Amino acid sequence: MTFVGVLWLHRLADDGRGGATYRMTGRQRWQLAGAVGSLAVAVGWPVAGLAAHWSLTALLLQRLLIVLVTAPLLLLALPTPALARLTRPALVDAAVDFLSRPAVAIVTFTVVVVGTLSTGAVGAQAGGGGWRAFFDVLLLFAGIVLWIPVFGRVPGPRRMSPVGKAVYLLVQSVLPNFPAVVFVFSRHPLYAAFAHAHRAIGLSALNDQQLAGIVAKVGTLPVLWSSAWRALSRAERVERLGVDEEPLTWAEVERAMERGDRAARRSRPVA
Repeated sequence: MTFVGVLWLHRLADDGRGGATYRMTGRQRWQLAGAVGSLAVAVGWPVAGLAAHWSLTALLLQRLLIVLVTAPLLLLALPTPALARLTRPALVDAAVDFLSRPAVAIVTFTVVVVGTLSTGAVGAQAGGGGWRAFFDVLLLFAGIVLWIPVFGRVPGPRRMSPVGKAVYLLVQSVLPNFPAVVFVFSRHPLYAAFAHAHRAIGLSALNDQQLAGIVAKVGTLPVLWSSAWRALSRAERVERLGVDEEPLTWAEVERAMERGDRAARRSRPVA
């Protein structure tokens, strides 16, 4: 379904006169393949089955794949013209602009990540496929919110400086990750859904929970910290060479003009 959805988005990049205004690069094809493949692993057998009923470690691995692999690769693979067209409606543009603010993105991502690890949420996803699908979509949404300020692919939101991106990623690596500390140091299993983990993976529920905390830390920190390091390296190159590696795009100029037109229409007196 992800593959079909992205192909549909690429069709949106048509200029309306039968001429394509965008073509996938080789890198974007690999990014799309990575997004689809990682999502297939996350929601397919055996990870999904273990995550639903047997292992908190499998559940954390599933979440890491969706948030740290599928979401960023999918966002990078999307065509810029399609992103511009999808976010052009005023309400969508306003929502994206609001969610892409660093403070809002941090709060949104933290609330989704921590909320979906509550005992009630984990119990719900263990009880039905509908809840599991809902949480998977919610986590994919949270992952996209996490990465939009970093990549700057969506026209409209204010761009962060490289140093700002590094700080943002460091904060995102700490706040939503505090449940991992609880998992590692807790002396009792927290989730009834995984009480029989030993039957499937040979670990007690407590050991599985502690391993899940380690997996969350080991999986999250290298990805976000390496991205923060890349942002700092880019800042150093910009300062040394005096060259902006992320020049303003036409999509951003067009979005600014559209916002100006909307503001002008709102300010006109009603006859």
